[in-house]
Parts: sequence; C-alpha cells; structure tokens
Amino acid sequence: MKKEWIEVVSYDRDGYQPLIDFESWRVAILNYCEELSIDQIENMQKHNKTDEVFVLLEGECTLFTGGMGDSLEEIDAIFMEPNRIYNVKKGVWHTHTLNQQGKVLIVENRDTSDENSPTILLNLDQKAVLQKKCHYYQSMV
Repeated sequence: MKKEWIEVVSYDRDGYQPLIDFESWRVAILNYCEELSIDQIENMQKHNKTDEVFVLLEGECTLFTGGMGDSLEEIDAIFMEPNRIYNVKKGVWHTHTLNQQGKVLIVENRDTSDENSPTILLNLDQKAVLQKKCHYYQSMV
C-alpha cells in the first residue's frame, strides 16, 4: 500500500481542532480545555445547516440539549458512552462538558461556522441545571 493513499492525523492539544475537510464534511477532535469545564460554560449553540455527530473516544463527556426554538426549553443531559454515535439534529440547542481526560470525535458540515451557528447565553438557573445534570460533576461534589 502506498503511504499517500492514507492520511494519518491526530491532535493532542486542548480544545477543538478540525483535522480533515473533504467536499461537504469535516472531522474534528475536541479535547478537554478549561472553557469546557462545567463551571465555565456560558452558552449553548445550534447549527442551522447541519446535524453534528459526537463520538466519545476517551474520558467522560456530558452532552446537553435545550430544545429547538428561538429560546432555550427544558435542558436535558446524556452521559456519553465510548464508541457510540450521538447525532445532535440540525437546529437543536446544545453544549457539552468534558472531564480532563475527555476526547471527542466530531463530524459536521465543512461550512459550519459562527455565521450559521447562533449561540444563546445561559442564565444562572440554567447553569445550575447543567451542573446538577452533569455526571462527572456530581461525583466530585
């Protein structure tokens, strides 16, 4: 097999990093960073043009959703299990928190950007709900 037939990439720094863009899709890695700590989360976002796929590779991640309207609805949480595919549908408010060992694979449309992914600020009550529903945070308190 020729080496140029396969591209091998990785990312071990903190935060989000797109690794492969091809035609209409993108693959990225999201590693723990301080802004993803449950006590640092300030907003949720939604993508107006794409679903977004998450796969937990390492550590722990809690994925939160907040409905599909113009404002946040009831906040739900799911504790991600490794090697399972979580598809957040287009237009759903969402955010996530990772523990310090957390590493998540993300697949989304290549043109996903701030221009087509609005954010909404969380109020104090909504932040408290995130903390209450966060799996790893509850084991720390």
